[in-house]
Amino acid sequence: MTEIPVSSTPTLWRRATAAYAKLLEVLLAACVGILVIPVTLQIVSRYTPLIPSYIWTEEMARFLFVWTIMIGAMVGVREAQHFEVDVWPDLSRRSEAAVRILARFGVLALALVFLWAGIEFTRFAWNRTSELADLPLWLIHVAWPVAGVTWIVFAGEQIVDEFKILVGANDER
Repeated sequence: MTEIPVSSTPTLWRRATAAYAKLLEVLLAACVGILVIPVTLQIVSRYTPLIPSYIWTEEMARFLFVWTIMIGAMVGVREAQHFEVDVWPDLSRRSEAAVRILARFGVLALALVFLWAGIEFTRFAWNRTSELADLPLWLIHVAWPVAGVTWIVFAGEQIVDEFKILVGANDER
């Protein structure tokens, strides 16, 4: 994977997106940490009479699991850690940048789907609540448009970086 050159003084936009990415990493760790609690309660209540069988733990675990997946996907796009298959032979730096731009446009297309469909999904759930814990369902549905917007921002940054390589970098191979 080619490292993208980063200027010595990042712009305000880059500092803001870096701070947002750091916030996502903290939220991801918090979601995973908190997810352990309802899942542990479910397991212990199943096998011992010490803890009553709580119904809300299943919904809470589901909500946290969805957010964990979506936040993890956001961080994965930011760090370009999503699944990648190398089908091309060793390419020059510019050619590699061109291939990555095409791949990022695929991410952007999917992000637009998540944004558009996620808004409809959230509207559908706006006045609904979950059956057991009576939680507002839009809290879980809003993860889709948030992921879409985040992917647009992060993939857009990567396209800009790859485009700079495509038009300005010297071939090193």
